Amino acid sequence: MVFQFHQIESGQLAEDCGGSPGREDEERAMDVVFSGVQPTGKMHIGNYLGAISLWVRNQHRYRNFFCIVDLHALTIPENIDPRELRQNSFDAAALYIACGIDPKQSVIFIQSQVKQHTELAWLLNCVTPMGWMNRMTQFKVKSKSAETIGVGLYDYPVLQASDILLYQTNLVPVGEDQRQHIEITQDIAQRFGNLFGDVFTIPQVLVQKVGARIMGLDDPTAKMSKSSKNDKHAINLLDDENTILKKVRSAKTDSQIAVDVTNMSPGVRNLVDIYHAFEGGDYHATLRHFDGASYGRLKTEVGERVAAGAPIQERYRSLRNDQSALEAIVNSSAEMAREVAETTMVRVRKAIGTF
Repeated sequence: MVFQFHQIESGQLAEDCGGSPGREDEERAMDVVFSGVQPTGKMHIGNYLGAISLWVRNQHRYRNFFCIVDLHALTIPENIDPRELRQNSFDAAALYIACGIDPKQSVIFIQSQVKQHTELAWLLNCVTPMGWMNRMTQFKVKSKSAETIGVGLYDYPVLQASDILLYQTNLVPVGEDQRQHIEITQDIAQRFGNLFGDVFTIPQVLVQKVGARIMGLDDPTAKMSKSSKNDKHAINLLDDENTILKKVRSAKTDSQIAVDVTNMSPGVRNLVDIYHAFEGGDYHATLRHFDGASYGRLKTEVGERVAAGAPIQERYRSLRNDQSALEAIVNSSAEMAREVAETTMVRVRKAIGTF
């Protein structure tokens, strides 16, 4: 796949999401951005269009920590295969790099490599009221599909707060569905400060106003998800050309036979949006291009545009075929992450009275 997003100019993320583009003083400290991804499921074009491509374009503007949060993946232990979890963690790191995240500019590491995450999580547990946790809506959703409800599933927002606060994070790029988790992180940091003194930077939500919101091919009313069990739900970043074309051909539309841009169903609009995200240019030009087009032509052009080459797959395979080199990159990043995390923990331990 060739991922080119002509409509997103360099620097646009910073401008649209509250960053500070065009800083004149090069010596000024860069804002810290933290983001984490679970090593479960498969990254898809929605992840790329809505997040990764923007991080790639703007990684030089921030001090970035990209964490593969393997400890969060343990919250439903029935779903865990230990060897698969390790494999998936390196897969996620390789895919980040293959997509263009530069380990010379960004820290790409696996959460469990930095033990300060769990140390801080316990200390934050001790200052977090249970009432705050009872309000978390995602726990209510996730617990419905779990065979058993463990403490980790209930408590993972505190570990997430630890992930963010360890690096004195200024900005956390999230979708609206994750805003509540950043708000509870802010509350926990402020409560810790009230009890023991200011230690943490209060992170701000960085909601992306630029970048496509890609919906599921099978259900265009729901955002494309890594966790869907339907193989035809998402176009994955590592799908080959034939798979992409088949998935797009199976995408849900409606009972009409041609595109009417004045009255597009969610499925048709989703396909048009996917095409535009890859093609770039003026959205109205895309609408004119497809107005009156048969659904067959729409799906063919969308599939071909998404499947136009495979440099990400090639870079990914190269990284995964050299495990020692990939481990060296991740281990080096983890060492940098540990240094930053330990600086924070020295302050935390002094403030709270532990050793």
